[in-house]
Amino acid sequence: MARDRISDVQAFLLVARERSFTRAAAQLGVSPSALSHTVRSLEEGLGVRLLTRTTRSVSVTEAGERLLKSVGPRLAEVDAELNAVSDLADKPKGTIRITSTDYAVDTALWPRLAPLLIDYPDLKVDVTIDYGLVDVVAQRYDLGIRSGDQVAKDMIAVRIGPDRRMVIVGTPGYLQSRAAPRKPEDLLGHNCIALRFASGGLYAWELKKGKRELQVRAEGQATFNGAYQTLNAALAGCGLAFVPEDLAEPHVAAGRLQYVLEDWFPTFPGLHMYYASRRQPSRALSLIIDALRYRG
Repeated sequence: MARDRISDVQAFLLVARERSFTRAAAQLGVSPSALSHTVRSLEEGLGVRLLTRTTRSVSVTEAGERLLKSVGPRLAEVDAELNAVSDLADKPKGTIRITSTDYAVDTALWPRLAPLLIDYPDLKVDVTIDYGLVDVVAQRYDLGIRSGDQVAKDMIAVRIGPDRRMVIVGTPGYLQSRAAPRKPEDLLGHNCIALRFASGGLYAWELKKGKRELQVRAEGQATFNGAYQTLNAALAGCGLAFVPEDLAEPHVAAGRLQYVLEDWFPTFPGLHMYYASRRQPSRALSLIIDALRYRG
C-alpha cells in the first residue's frame, strides 16, 4: 500500500471513531474540508463508500465498518511496535547528580543503583557525600537524599526507606573505664564522637523519651563528617557514638558494642529522595526515582 494511502486510511479511522470530521480535523491539525477531501479520495481509490455524511452526522457504511474493525487494530499494533522500538533506541542516558549522606549511599542508594547502571551503560551518576541541608536547585543537583523531616516543603519527596532508630553505643572496654551514662546529662562527662556538618557546626544528639525531647551537644576527642567513621571510632574504644541502629546492631549482637540510654533512643522519618517540584524529570531521572522508591 502506498504511503499516502496509509495516511488516508488513518484519517478515515479517526473520523470513523469520532463520528465527526470537525473533531477528527482538530486532532490532526487540518481543516474539516481538507479532511473530507482526503477521505473522499480514499473512497474513490477503493471504489466504495466508507462514510455516510449528512449535515448533522457522520456514520460508517458496511464497507467502512469492515475497514475499521480489520485494519484499525493492525495499524494500532504497528504504532505500538514502532513506539517500542523508538523507546529502545532512546535509552536513558546522561549524568544524574545526587547529594546524599554516606549512610544513605551504602544502605539505600548504591544497592539499587548498581544493577541499574549495568543495565543502562549510557546512564551515569555523580554522587556527592554531604550531611548539610543542600538546596538541590541552587546547587544544580538532580536529586537529594536525606531524612524525611529534613526535606523542604516545596520539594517533591519520595520515601526510599523505613523509619529508623538512632542509638548510642560504646565498647564494653570503654564502658568499663567509666560509669555508663544513666541520664542524657551524663553524656557531657563522656568522650562522645562528634559529627560535623558541611557548614562547620556539630550535630546535637536529638534524644527522646516519651514526650520529652532533648538535644545534647556531645563532644570529645574525635570529630568526623561521616557516620561510618563515627562508628569505627566507637569500635576502636574511643568513646560513645550516635549512629543509625542498623549500622550498630550487628556489632551489638557480636558483643563488640553495647547500647546505653536505650530508653532515650529516638525514631526518625525514613530516608527520602527529593527533587524540584517544578521540574519535569528526564527519562534517566525517572528511571532512578523508580528504582529507589521504597516498596516495603
